[in-house]
Amino acid sequence: MRPVPVDLEQFLHRLADASGDAILPFFRSRLTAHDKSQNGAFDPVTEADKAAEVIIRRMIREAFPTHAIHGEEFEDEEGSSDFRWVIDPIDGTRAFISGLPVWGTLIGLTRAGRPALGLMNQPFTRERFWGDGGRAQWRGASGDRPLRTRSCDSLSAATLMTTTPAMFKGDEADRYAALERQVRLPRYGCDCYAYCMLAAGHVDLVVESGLKAVDIVPLAPIIEGAGGIITTWSGEPVREGGAVVVAGDQRAHEAALKILNA
Repeated sequence: MRPVPVDLEQFLHRLADASGDAILPFFRSRLTAHDKSQNGAFDPVTEADKAAEVIIRRMIREAFPTHAIHGEEFEDEEGSSDFRWVIDPIDGTRAFISGLPVWGTLIGLTRAGRPALGLMNQPFTRERFWGDGGRAQWRGASGDRPLRTRSCDSLSAATLMTTTPAMFKGDEADRYAALERQVRLPRYGCDCYAYCMLAAGHVDLVVESGLKAVDIVPLAPIIEGAGGIITTWSGEPVREGGAVVVAGDQRAHEAALKILNA
């Protein structure tokens, strides 16, 4: 696949700047979260989510009117090109409304259906992670540096993260529990931040289920650009979400898949 034009990557950072400015006034404020759940499980959305997505969509429409847009809070917008933007204005809304800085704005771009460019912005900690599948970068208070996953040759040496074990139901819960028993350190929480910590070489595995495209598509180019592997539980490419296995080392990935598919 042809590389994404440089101007699109620059535009991605402009989207991150603008959405961060829209979100930060709401963080650790007295904002009210509304429950958008249809099945009884608490699924919050805030005015910060909506304000950020409105700004991102407007900027995309003005700059690239032929691009499609798929976002968390509003209806899809069709396009006439191969490009589609995938937006989650606040991934980790539960953390956001709890005052915990482990949420992030996810902005991704697919080309002909494949993740091509992705970014996670955490404006409160002033951190940014982005990648294009071939490379990945981090930006923070100390400047920019490349992201690289770490070596992990066995599950017994691995740190495993998931947002919550409660996301796994039925047989999936049993298979996840079997994997967790094999790792050195399981940790919960962090939503999109966990995936970025894997890309940065601090975590070895992230295993989750029930994800939407907006939850994972923007993260895929960061993970792969840092040298990581991201697939479904059956080992297929991740396109629209579902159950995912992310690893920093091919050996840990293969070992996790073996248990999850036992």
